[in-house]
Amino acid sequence: MQFFKSDKLENVLYDVRGPVVDEAAKMEEMGINVLKLNIGNPAVFGFRAPDEVILDIKSSIADSQGYSESRGLASARKAVMQYSQIKNLPNVDMKDIYTGNGASELIQLSMHALLNDGDEVLVPSPDYPLWTACVNLAGGKAVHYICDEESDWMPDLDDMEAKITGKTKAVVVINPNNPTGALYPRELLLQIAELARRHGLMIMADEVYDRLVMDGEKHVSIASLAPDLLCVTFNSLSKSHMICGFRVGWMVFSGNKEIGRDFINGVNMLSNMRLCSNVPGQSIMQTALGGYQSVNEYIVPGGRVYEQRQVIYEAVNSIPGLSAKKPRAGFYIFPKIDVKRFNITDDNRFALDFLKAKKVLVVPGKGFNWEKPDHFRIVFLPNVNVLKEAAGKLADFLASYRQN
Repeated sequence: MQFFKSDKLENVLYDVRGPVVDEAAKMEEMGINVLKLNIGNPAVFGFRAPDEVILDIKSSIADSQGYSESRGLASARKAVMQYSQIKNLPNVDMKDIYTGNGASELIQLSMHALLNDGDEVLVPSPDYPLWTACVNLAGGKAVHYICDEESDWMPDLDDMEAKITGKTKAVVVINPNNPTGALYPRELLLQIAELARRHGLMIMADEVYDRLVMDGEKHVSIASLAPDLLCVTFNSLSKSHMICGFRVGWMVFSGNKEIGRDFINGVNMLSNMRLCSNVPGQSIMQTALGGYQSVNEYIVPGGRVYEQRQVIYEAVNSIPGLSAKKPRAGFYIFPKIDVKRFNITDDNRFALDFLKAKKVLVVPGKGFNWEKPDHFRIVFLPNVNVLKEAAGKLADFLASYRQN
């Protein structure tokens, strides 16, 4: 019997849904209730899409049975066009906008259009692991630059520049950041843009959490600061409108598109091959982006996301042996473990031991391409009572935990 296998998969890891998650699935099959603090899926925790979005998709179903253009419905792209103007993205018109089945599909599509075998892309560490997986799957090499926890998880510019080679094609900027919740200031973004300018790099900006910024801070799109560079900005409605299952994302080319002509031609070819993104999802984009932004109710004092962040931040920092920077955006916190205190050498094992002991699922730092075994990510989407209970279980677990 012959078995078929792609060599490219040898370099692809996706431990955010890896062996610890597999074990949780086995436990659930046995009837064990597992609290899943591993994936940012708001619907599971009682969040619901705005009523007008649900009404819009219901009313559009009858007219959404055929293909759209490969780039997306005109109404959807018009909504993204208007949003791009709000975000001050330069030199964007309708042909520069692509809709996708979530931003994830477009990230993968763009990497296949950009990379030849051996080409390099700078990706943050920790990262949203899809970026690393997509770079490697496309035959490229993800080179990780460090985000510095002591500087509130800001990218280390010296480390970033030191890792640029003649093979480097692009730099990925995840802002707001997943998994750390960091929000990058304008001054830092200007420095990253200047670095890209000096080395002739494309900027890939992942801004999925730009509408989930707290504490009165404002998100700045790096593309708005780099009109002379080719920037590709990714976004979606999944998190801000609590509709992960609808798979609604988009990608925008801005700035100096002439220098990326071959890349853009490749994107167009791949877009045509997949025919189009899901049409019912596209049909709601105008209502979602142009209407009342109910997400704003969640991210202010008294709102669910804001209050849940406060609870988990205080709880984590009250547990001996744990510490965490306060997230500025998103749904996640990325605590640091005192590995000497607990003799931890394997963060996968730590997450697995915690799962088996307390029936709570978290993602080890390894799942975000963080090399040291001293971090893990918690999703703070559950209500405050559930989070307090989970934090109590974590404290109880660590009170006697030691790895052999």
